[in-house]
Amino acid sequence: MAMNVTSKTAIVTGAGSGINFSFAKLLLEKGCNVLIADLALRPEAEALLSSYPLSSTGAKAFFQQTDVADWAQLDTMFSIALEKFGGVDIVCPGAGIYEPEWTNFWHPPGAPPSRDNPSQSRYALLDINITHPIRVTQQAISHFLCVKKPGVVVHISSIAGQVVFFPTPMYVASKHAISGFVGSLAPLEFPAVNIPKIRVVAVAPALIKTPLWTDHPEKMQFIDEEKAVDEDRDGWVTADDVAKVMLDLVQKEENIGGTILEIGKTIRKVGLINDPGPNSARNGVPYKKIVLDGTWKSLEERLGSD
Repeated sequence: MAMNVTSKTAIVTGAGSGINFSFAKLLLEKGCNVLIADLALRPEAEALLSSYPLSSTGAKAFFQQTDVADWAQLDTMFSIALEKFGGVDIVCPGAGIYEPEWTNFWHPPGAPPSRDNPSQSRYALLDINITHPIRVTQQAISHFLCVKKPGVVVHISSIAGQVVFFPTPMYVASKHAISGFVGSLAPLEFPAVNIPKIRVVAVAPALIKTPLWTDHPEKMQFIDEEKAVDEDRDGWVTADDVAKVMLDLVQKEENIGGTILEIGKTIRKVGLINDPGPNSARNGVPYKKIVLDGTWKSLEERLGSD
C-alpha cells in the first residue's frame, strides 16, 4: 500500500535536528504537512518552520514542544495535529538517544552522573527509545482506525538492532526491541478483517553524520576517524541519505509492512529471522579500543563501593 505523501500530513518526533529533521524537510518539499514534535529546535529547524508557515497555500509546518517520555504530551501532539491539519497519515516516532552518561547501564540509577531516579523504577533511555515509539504507534493505529483510512508508521532502528556492543547495552537492547516490534506488526498491511491497511516499517542506519555524534566530542573520540571521517569509506553517511530511504518506505509498493532497511554506504533489507547482520566492511561502525577500555575502567573504579 504505497502512499504518495503529497497533500498528506505527518507527525515526526525528534525533528528538531538530525535524521528526523531531514525527513521532515523532505516531506515538506514533497508537499506534505508536518507537525514537528521535539523539546527544542536547532537553527536549521527554526528556518524550516519559517519557510512553511501555516498561512502557506502549500505544505505547512508546525512545532509542538514535546517531551516524548510524557504520554500526556504525546496525546496533545496528536490533538494539535488534528486541530492544525485535520488528520494524520504518516507518523514517525523518531526521537531517540544514544546511551548518554545521565541514563546509562554502567551508571546505575542514584549514582552520579545518572539522572535516573531509583524511586521512579524506570530508565529514561528506555522511555525515549522503546516506550515512546510503541505508544505513538498505538496512537497512530487508533487514529487510522477511527478515521477509517490507511496510514504509515516509520520507525528508526539501527544496525545496533542486529549486533551486540558491550559499552552501550541499553541502546542495543532498545534497537533490538524496535526491530522486533516492527517485524511483529507486519500483518497490519494485509489485515485479516475489514480494517484499513497500516504499514509499519523502519530504517536501520549505520554511522550517520548528525548532531547526535558531531555535537558530542566525548562520543566522537570513540570513532576511528581514519575510517569514519572520510565519507567515502565505511559507515559515515548523511541524515539526508536516510531521509530518502524513509520516504521510499512510505511511497514504494515493494516496501511492505515489516520491512527494515539497513543504511550505510549500501542499503540492505534486514531479514526478520536468521539475518546475517550488517556488512561490517561497508556499514559497520569503526570504534576505537578506547571505548571498551573506558567501560572496563568505570567498573574497576566501583570496586568496593555500594
